Amino acid sequence: MLIPNSPINSGFILIVDDNPTNLSVLAQILNQADLSIRIATDGESALELLAEDHELPALIILDVQMPGIDGFETCYRLKSNPITYDIPVIFMTAASDVTSKVKGLSLGAVDYITKPFESEEVLARVRIHLQIQQLTKKQQQWNQELEQKLAEHINVLQKTQVQLVQQEKFAAMGQLIAGVAHEINNPITCIVNNIPPAYEYVKNLIAVIQLYQQYYSQPVPEIQTALEELDIEFASDDLFKLLNSMKLSSERIQDISVSLRNFYRSDISTKIAVNLHECLDSTLLILRHRLKALGDRPAIEVLKEYGELPKIYCYPGLLNQVFMNLIANAIDAVEEVQHPQIRIFTQVIGSQVLITIADNGVGMTEEMTHKLFQPLFTTKPFGKGTGLGLSIARQIIDEKHHGQLKVSSEYGKGSEFIIFLPLS
Repeated sequence: MLIPNSPINSGFILIVDDNPTNLSVLAQILNQADLSIRIATDGESALELLAEDHELPALIILDVQMPGIDGFETCYRLKSNPITYDIPVIFMTAASDVTSKVKGLSLGAVDYITKPFESEEVLARVRIHLQIQQLTKKQQQWNQELEQKLAEHINVLQKTQVQLVQQEKFAAMGQLIAGVAHEINNPITCIVNNIPPAYEYVKNLIAVIQLYQQYYSQPVPEIQTALEELDIEFASDDLFKLLNSMKLSSERIQDISVSLRNFYRSDISTKIAVNLHECLDSTLLILRHRLKALGDRPAIEVLKEYGELPKIYCYPGLLNQVFMNLIANAIDAVEEVQHPQIRIFTQVIGSQVLITIADNGVGMTEEMTHKLFQPLFTTKPFGKGTGLGLSIARQIIDEKHHGQLKVSSEYGKGSEFIIFLPLS
């Protein structure tokens, strides 16, 4: 509880008046109440004092009638300056000068002191406004602390929401991909395993046909007609080409199946040693269909500049998710580029591994890069992005792997995402 007559330690009080008698009386009243004061004899010197002094007064007592700029103009300038705007101003006016009182209050003054001075009235008005000033500062401080705590809680809540979305999305996707990969694996394994013996059977059958042609060069007319219609030599050559093509295609499907299983390794709850280049290659294999030419857009060129990297202990499924997000974003960024290009660079730097994924797309403004990793912020058109991908990616790199994920971009000159991962 505030006690009206208790001493107040609120800095000094600035008295501005050109009348020596008024200055003397006010100084005596305030000094007797243990209040520190400073004096200015006109508005200009008061403003100069405030501009030169690093310490601002807790309160200003300002006379209305002064030579040069009067009290009203001085108050107006004080309230126009953001540095002195909050300093409470008390005007000194004649007891019957109602017009001056109203004008002073409209300019931002908090109160007025009537002339001739009554010491108890002066002290009461000064003390109450010093107390109000103290309470205002405390309230501002409490508000700032409250805003900071609220921002911290919101940040924690957003991170928690992003983690929950990430876990649910990744688990669901992992189960789906694992199921599809499992269903593909059995029939494709059967095809891959059966192609070599089928190749041998065809080879042997063609060899037998060639023996017949060698020793029975004049077959019966019916067989001769069938051989001519079949064009046995062309069919023999083309059949081997078809088998080779089937072999390559089935092996590619098998590679994709393995890549999908490796990509979504959601069952791994501890870090394991992983070849990062294999992770990047698996991601590129899965996104291969998006790298091909599409309509007027040419095929996207991928430049792989891999350095010598040791295996790194990490969560491979989560790290693959980061690579997928960054490369998919790079593909989106170069959709309108005449010669689209994505560059992936890896290198060991000291005790860290550097991975950069750069594109020659449209780039981003500085304002966009500052917001890029915030949850729900997206640069993509409505309906094409959730705004969670990069936020989740940063959490995976920073919190799960104790690394760093940064972005460097300039509008019109492309973007580069930079990942640092610790070796140990």
